[in-house]
Amino acid sequence: MQISALYLYPVKSLGGIAVNEAVVDAKGFQHDRRFMLVDPNGIFITQRSNPHMALIDVSIESDTLYVWHRHRPTDRLMLALEPDATGLPTLPVTIWDSENVSAVRVGAEADRWFTNVLGKPCHLVFMPDSTRRTIDLTYARHTDDAVSFADGYPYLLIGQASLDDLNQRLPEPIGIERFRPNIVVSGSLPFAEDSWAHFRVGELDMYGVKPCARCILTTIDPATGQKGTEPLKTLAGYRQWKHKILFGQNVLVEPNTSGLLRVGQSVTVVRQITPWLAAPSLS
Repeated sequence: MQISALYLYPVKSLGGIAVNEAVVDAKGFQHDRRFMLVDPNGIFITQRSNPHMALIDVSIESDTLYVWHRHRPTDRLMLALEPDATGLPTLPVTIWDSENVSAVRVGAEADRWFTNVLGKPCHLVFMPDSTRRTIDLTYARHTDDAVSFADGYPYLLIGQASLDDLNQRLPEPIGIERFRPNIVVSGSLPFAEDSWAHFRVGELDMYGVKPCARCILTTIDPATGQKGTEPLKTLAGYRQWKHKILFGQNVLVEPNTSGLLRVGQSVTVVRQITPWLAAPSLS
């Protein structure tokens, strides 16, 4: 088995970037979901309520983050990839059950640009290194396990075979981008990642702690921003567990871990557990 793709999502719920290598940090890849859009009350904004966010793309060039709407490619917002938080106004923000997470407002220009694109007042915020947003302690390995602005866990891994299995069942195949993974692994059996409690990539130890429960965001076509019924309709028929639809594995690394993952690196499973949901073979 080996890593076949790596993805970063610099701004939560906007477009992703495929990369050949990514720097590992305890709360997610470097530059992954360190930015987020919030409403004036600091509540996070995503494609779930604003599906046209799927049409906002990003790119990284050196130390600069570029943002643009696909229908207005010449109107680009340019941001420092790692803003200096010194002197920036702070804003406590909320992501799901995480309340009063310390963030900084990036600036009035960014707020105006996104407010114009989304058609509603909003702020762009950044998570400085000093912010510690802890994960759900039910699934933590350590009390200080942390995450960026991602929904709940620092890394999401999906096996390519799992997507291939799903696509054989769908009326029309879909791409992996629907599921917004950080790590895609090829060479495994479908849904093998459900059981990977401990696996190793190079010198890095990684731990699968919880299958990912999927939401309506996966039904938004990233090419058009339009909602449909798939893939949740099909997944509900064979990937449902206690009224949750599972696809992909949430992953942690040890606190204070650093390193590098590269496309093509081998993946070795160290310890397996009985998965929450055992997928039937394709009929």
